Amino acid sequence: MSEASVDTMVYTPENLISQAAHATEHLGYKVVQFYVDEKGLLAKQPTDRIDTFYLSPSGGTLRDAELNIVLYSAKFDIYKGFGRAT
Repeated sequence: MSEASVDTMVYTPENLISQAAHATEHLGYKVVQFYVDEKGLLAKQPTDRIDTFYLSPSGGTLRDAELNIVLYSAKFDIYKGFGRAT
């Protein structure tokens, strides 16, 4: 794994968007991976543990491996504005 791809596993909104742009899909979710801390929370620096997360591109919801909601932000919704009256 290249150093650049490892850096994208440190959680930032930009890294989530970057990973999602190239992520494989599984059951409608974009599959992404991030470092987590000892409590299983998203880490802002490299750790010894990497977990898989699932981003719903139509809603901007990031879920953990058990599909618990980790975070939500409309800026992660790639379909926002779709169908909205102008």
